[in-house]
Amino acid sequence: MQDAFSSPEHQRRHQPPYDPLYAPPHSSPPPSPHPFPHHTSPAHLTYPWQPQPQPPEPERKRQPRHHALGRHSDIRVLRGAYRRQRRVATLTALGYFTLFLFLSAFAPGLMASEVSGGLPTGLLLGLLQVPVTCLAIGLYEYTARRRVDPIADRIRRQTQLDAKREAAR
Repeated sequence: MQDAFSSPEHQRRHQPPYDPLYAPPHSSPPPSPHPFPHHTSPAHLTYPWQPQPQPPEPERKRQPRHHALGRHSDIRVLRGAYRRQRRVATLTALGYFTLFLFLSAFAPGLMASEVSGGLPTGLLLGLLQVPVTCLAIGLYEYTARRRVDPIADRIRRQTQLDAKREAAR
């Protein structure tokens, strides 16, 4: 036996779960009473199941043929050349000074012996520290001109060329 609520008018309709991608079939809009409507469709979506408008894709930029400067192999080569240059110059000056200190501490007889004309060996080695330091400075400048500066100039030219290319875009 049917009760009053089991009739088709009172039964709940079965509705599928909400799906944002589901779009119900569209019916044609009712004719407008005005031939030229003054209002266009609203800027916001009326129904939540309507698909969201996709933003336009950004314009793709042309990729450079070479890597960015920070990952460039020339930078690593320049760092290595500069590191070797510093080590050679530093070890030349400090190595000689360390040798002088070592001989002063552990070979006092050698440092007190006379070389010629009453000049002790320790004083001669101490006075030679100035020319050895000048030699280290000269070695530093020589290796800079021969090994480091050409690499730095090549990187500088490449960077200027990249800047001109970027400005032309």
